[in-house]
Amino acid sequence: MTTRTSHGRTRTGRIAVLAAALACGSLLVSCGSGDDSGGSSVSPRPTPPNTASFGGTAPSAMASAASSIIESARGQASAAASSAAARASEFEASVSAETARSAAVAEKELKDVKDGGNARSEVAMTGLPTAETGGLRAVLVTITNKTDKKASYAVQVDFKNPDGKVVETRFVGAENLEPGARKQPIVISRQPTEPQLTPALAKAQRY
Repeated sequence: MTTRTSHGRTRTGRIAVLAAALACGSLLVSCGSGDDSGGSSVSPRPTPPNTASFGGTAPSAMASAASSIIESARGQASAAASSAAARASEFEASVSAETARSAAVAEKELKDVKDGGNARSEVAMTGLPTAETGGLRAVLVTITNKTDKKASYAVQVDFKNPDGKVVETRFVGAENLEPGARKQPIVISRQPTEPQLTPALAKAQRY
């Protein structure tokens, strides 16, 4: 009667595992060899790229996308320009309707005034934000009758370039102002927004 110890069983198990590992290793070598012994030769199968991780775009698609963006930008710029032009026209029309006649009268009254006039201290000017004028350069002229009698006023505003040269002259007026009364006509420049022009009070005559 043969009695196997636990040590014997363990040793026998180790030998069996080692033999299986050697057999498996031989099989792998045989499968990967490329000799003429007749064994099948297996080439590694290439792994296809994971296109889901690609961030690129085909050239034709990129060109089409760029063209769409450019056209969209042009359309927005054109719409913005049209909108600004419309706002400018509306603003100028509202001002012109009120000041056209008084401007003609003021120009006539100032024709023979040689110096700065007798009412410069009764006139003040404030530039208006282009956001409120549709991009036009405009000046709010405040005329205040500081005398004790009813009076009319004629005002000349010159627009000067950075060199100090007068490039545009505009006229505005106020008629029959009561003592202490005030009127605020608007003068609009017709010159381009560039170069920057500075408005200057040239003449102010009370009559």
